Amino acid sequence: MGKILNEPKLYWVGFNLVRGIGAARMQALINHFGDVVSAWHAPGETLRAAGLSSKIVENFLQMRSSVDLEKVWQGIQAKDIQVLTWDDPEYPVRLKEIELPPPVLYVRGGLLPEDEWAIAIVGTRRLTPYGRQVTTEIAGMLARSGISVVSGLARGIDGVAHKAALEAGGRTLAVLGNGVDRIYPPEHRLLAGEILRHGALLSDYAPGTPPDGLNFPPRNRIIAGLSLAVVVVEAGESSGALITATFAADQGRDVFAVPGSITAPQSQGTNRLIQQGARPLLDPGEVLEALNLTRAQMHRSARRELPANATEQRLLSVLSQVPVHVDEISRQTDLPIEKVTATLTMLELKGLARQVGAMNYISVRELGDDYRVE
Repeated sequence: MGKILNEPKLYWVGFNLVRGIGAARMQALINHFGDVVSAWHAPGETLRAAGLSSKIVENFLQMRSSVDLEKVWQGIQAKDIQVLTWDDPEYPVRLKEIELPPPVLYVRGGLLPEDEWAIAIVGTRRLTPYGRQVTTEIAGMLARSGISVVSGLARGIDGVAHKAALEAGGRTLAVLGNGVDRIYPPEHRLLAGEILRHGALLSDYAPGTPPDGLNFPPRNRIIAGLSLAVVVVEAGESSGALITATFAADQGRDVFAVPGSITAPQSQGTNRLIQQGARPLLDPGEVLEALNLTRAQMHRSARRELPANATEQRLLSVLSQVPVHVDEISRQTDLPIEKVTATLTMLELKGLARQVGAMNYISVRELGDDYRVE
């Protein structure tokens, strides 16, 4: 039992069970106490000094005294659920880039490095034959191009997107508004089983959490955060897919909308998105072209390669998790800008570096001695 209590993730899960403690308050606790374990064992007055309100401290103390963390952890392990926190290198890179990413992710199935190249496809539950056809074409094209398809496992567009990606031999990720041990809607149980074999189910809600309408807007934020871009196929004026599009825009991600008939209720939301500045998607291939994703297949085959020469190693030596502009990289390495940009492109394909906007680059992973090129 002692070994279980020494598992730090146990305490991340504990805080995840407390109503009112989300990403902002979790970060405040870590800043104040230094780590999650110390925060969990802190007395009430110290928690208030860390910035928690009296009500949240009351909720926490009640939870801490009543919950059996060992039993909770054993239940999670018994269901083969992976717990990812901010501290884990496996935590999805793109999701971690957004403001206040979820502190805890529960995952069934498997996340792979290539899921970093992902596009979300979302839309109405009341899809038309047109919406079904377009969704099938877009998801299939993305899957065949090595792009993971992200959606929410809901009825309608979401379900079609997941199925089309699987039928094309690709990967797909489903973000749930409930615990990953519960499948909603129930008619998607078989689909969820297929996703587990070729992707993953994810949620920031603890196992056992039932579906609730209030859970779905925050769920949509994660869908957008996992993705390079969001494609809205059909959406009415009040569709939850529009919430996903808003989150994507706020996160600096591209938003594509499929235009439709001005008389169709299912196209009112997508047409409005286009009017507001979303990219009209007239051909599925435009997503790849706009995001320069035609390289994704090359990326997948090359990403496990090591630095091939001294030039690549030289650039990697100046990259870290702090974005560096390409001009500064050129200055620090004393290499011409055209040589730097060409080498950075190759490092991106290998999954060793990534552009994070405005010609700024970061290192995707730290390189140890085994990667050194003599």
